[in-house]
Amino acid sequence: MRILNIQRMSTEDGPGLRTTLFVKGCPLCCKWCHNPESIDYQISKEWIGIRCIGCLECVSHCEAEALSWVNHEILTNLDLCMLCLKCVEKCPTSAMRAVGEDLSINQLFKELIKDKAYFTGEGGITLSGGEIMMQSAEAYALCDLLKKEGIHVAIDTSGYTPYRNFEKLLPVVDLILYDLKIFDSSLHESLCGVNNSLIFENLVKLNKESIKIWLRTPIIPGATDSVENIKKIAQFLKTNQIHFERWELCAFNNLCTNKYDRLQINWNYKSTPLVTEELMVSLVGEAKTILGNDKDIRYTGTTLFKEEK
Repeated sequence: MRILNIQRMSTEDGPGLRTTLFVKGCPLCCKWCHNPESIDYQISKEWIGIRCIGCLECVSHCEAEALSWVNHEILTNLDLCMLCLKCVEKCPTSAMRAVGEDLSINQLFKELIKDKAYFTGEGGITLSGGEIMMQSAEAYALCDLLKKEGIHVAIDTSGYTPYRNFEKLLPVVDLILYDLKIFDSSLHESLCGVNNSLIFENLVKLNKESIKIWLRTPIIPGATDSVENIKKIAQFLKTNQIHFERWELCAFNNLCTNKYDRLQINWNYKSTPLVTEELMVSLVGEAKTILGNDKDIRYTGTTLFKEEK
């Protein structure tokens, strides 16, 4: 499986205390993506300035002459870089490092099973991305091993995958964290790179299965944060009688800004402020008005108080 990293002691990727495995590769390319390094399946690299001692070993060993030292920073000419990763090999401080690695299912299982001791209650392991369904065969093999150890397994998905991939995974998964970003299809394609019809179709099919579902909608300023968007998603859920345990409206944050800087990508949301608590409460209220106050609909994340605007 091609992974990004393993994050331990997570409380935001499902119930209880969890270990989250992030994989590489995603068919979507959301403008606000908080894990931009996960979109491309190819193993890439990044430069972490705080680790750099300025020895320029990376520059001297770059056969493509794609690296340069400018204003105390290593810059990569992305048009010249061949991703041979020699700069990563030669860096003595890991300031230049690879983004992504390939591990066997057994290697991953042995690493993840170490955390079983602190999975109390509903805690467990979540497979996230990128898009885990792009590696569904590998995911099945890993989840099967984890389930045999009695570990609670969740997958975090955009839903953009052939339904047969879900069918294969359902027997070895306890919970699906399912993203519903934008109801309008053309806007979804414009901001996320793909049409959303398959995502909604798959959710309707999953609704017929005996699987627990948590829905998630990122609340992104100017993209997904409109009352109309939330109301249309809520109406879809009501019309299709979608059964879900929880619907989380996830407040935007810009904590991933440094990731874009390291990857030399200009991020349009870099200076975008947090959404207000007032807006999040309002959106939760709109959703409950349509679906009922008894539904577990909540907002998560840090918000901006009205007086702080």
